[in-house]
Amino acid sequence: MDIHPVEPEKRTAIEQALANIEREHDVRILFACESGSRGWGFSSPDSDYDARFVYLHRAPWYLSVNERTGPGEPQRDVIELPIETDLDVSGWDLRKALRLLSKSNPTLLEWMRSPIVYRRDERLAPMLEALAARTYSRRAGWHHYLSMASATFDHHLQDERIRTKKYLYAIRPVLACLWIEADEQPPPMAFERLLDRLYPDGPLREAIDALLVVKRASKEVADAPRIPAISDFLAEQLARMRSAPPDLPGREGGDAPFDAFLRAALGVS
Repeated sequence: MDIHPVEPEKRTAIEQALANIEREHDVRILFACESGSRGWGFSSPDSDYDARFVYLHRAPWYLSVNERTGPGEPQRDVIELPIETDLDVSGWDLRKALRLLSKSNPTLLEWMRSPIVYRRDERLAPMLEALAARTYSRRAGWHHYLSMASATFDHHLQDERIRTKKYLYAIRPVLACLWIEADEQPPPMAFERLLDRLYPDGPLREAIDALLVVKRASKEVADAPRIPAISDFLAEQLARMRSAPPDLPGREGGDAPFDAFLRAALGVS
């Protein structure tokens, strides 16, 4: 079973959408990937395609005094296509992406580790990945994932029947926190890699594997009775993390590496 499914016609549609964006907005896409449940590896049959990308304008766009893209149009650092059926395509301007990368934004870091890649600039994408590795803050990533897990657990996992996807939306960030506590590298996007590293076997792994089977075969809105092994694990880990956050390193240095990358990408000194 392909746990990161992309139907050929959907890949073609996404690649065509990216080409249209480059032409219509006069931008260059540095990389594009699948985010969300298909990238994580637990999509349902009716899950959307969430294509995400980072793009670069020509140099004059960044030098506009009044920040305009056209007469009466405010300058934006996001490109979003109207959502059609199950296709969701949106991206961030490189300057916005670098600003977020300077804060070790986990969403952007996950994009760079997506198992589904639609576009990858041969020169700039590896440079961006190297910059992300040099400036990564484990502390920022850990707190981000803890916040995600806590919000999902507190608001969606307290009833006797629980939506399957909400369980996974809490398990994944908790596992990401555990990964960060043990490893200097950012956690992978692929959920199976987190599981294989942290819980290769045992009762909890068996419960999560069974949950994955249900999620991959059911609709996004499906729910089921509370699973004690998973709920107890989440409650225990979140209680520990909230009461005693680990002492993890943050990012050192200023913004010079990010400014330098933007100038290099634009070909200016």
